[in-house]
Amino acid sequence: MNNDFEINQLAKEESWRLFRIMGELVEGFDSLADIVPAVTIYGSARLKADNKWYTQAEEIAYRLGKAGFSIMTGGGPGFMEAANKGAREAGVKSIGLNIHLTPEQACNIYTDKSITFHHFFVRKVMLVKYATAFVIMPGGLGTLDELTEVLNLIETQKMRPFPVILFSSEYWRGFLDWLKDTVLANGTISEEDFELLRVFDSPAEVANAVVQWYTKQEVMGRRALQR
Repeated sequence: MNNDFEINQLAKEESWRLFRIMGELVEGFDSLADIVPAVTIYGSARLKADNKWYTQAEEIAYRLGKAGFSIMTGGGPGFMEAANKGAREAGVKSIGLNIHLTPEQACNIYTDKSITFHHFFVRKVMLVKYATAFVIMPGGLGTLDELTEVLNLIETQKMRPFPVILFSSEYWRGFLDWLKDTVLANGTISEEDFELLRVFDSPAEVANAVVQWYTKQEVMGRRALQR
């Protein structure tokens, strides 16, 4: 059993930990200042290259790269690797923001700029700060965490609004049905909070929607949540 749980260790060596946090923030700001415009692509680290969504994540990143966007991911395997691969093929900046985990998560080979963080929240700041749009591929708890946090930041006006794109209506249908039929129906969220959450099934449509927002501030695609 792992006895070195980071959150539970925060009471120890606070001053030293604060300096490391500041160091990670400074490194991120200095390293990523030149990557805009960029699109952050989230998704499962577990699914492999033979998965249909892997190929589509690669194509999405390639199309966005050809449209002039840098591609930023969590730097790991799975769909993060696919997105970085697409960026590499498109000839644009391919950024991977990795995280120290147990067991260790190695950064994929398709990044040309990589930073490894100790603290999840610093990594999250960097994934959000420089993005023009978010593309959410199928994924698990980490992907859901990123998705809901981004939506909350937009709702509370802690970050500028821009499209949050769910890819694959097939995969996200159950989650969206729950949001609509349970969460929205009970009044714990508002339909307006999800105005910028859209669903697509085609890599070309994803790229077109991001370009349309970046150039004209117009939102394309089917709303993910509506009564």
